[in-house]
Amino acid sequence: MLYARGLLVLVELFLVVYCVLSIITTPPERVRNLPKLGWLLLVLVLPIIGCIAWLVAGRPDDRETRRSDPRIPPAYDRPGRATALDPDDDAAFLRSLHERAEQQRRAERERRQAALEEQERRRALEREQRRGVADRPAGDEGTPAP
Repeated sequence: MLYARGLLVLVELFLVVYCVLSIITTPPERVRNLPKLGWLLLVLVLPIIGCIAWLVAGRPDDRETRRSDPRIPPAYDRPGRATALDPDDDAAFLRSLHERAEQQRRAERERRQAALEEQERRRALEREQRRGVADRPAGDEGTPAP
């Protein structure tokens, strides 16, 4: 019986310490129903009732935390800042994607055009070399072409 009472005292002490630390570390704007000082006094004056009340009605609602979109950086997730949650709804983002795609298409066309010009230049050079070899007299293989 003594051990059970000691265990209950330890559980109560742990619960009070947990709730006090939770109240202290919670930002004031996230505390519900009472100011932080009111919750702190309630937990210290009526430990069991105050702790249960804090856990049920005072601490921040986790649903608010889960509701914020994890894709949005915390600096942008604040009241008054309008951001599109879906990239398809963000016109500036879609415009930047379109511009980037156009730049990539232009660069690819230029690269292909340069490759075709290089290929044509090489073919012309090869034709000239073949013509130069064909124009040489039969006995002049060892002398360079003029």
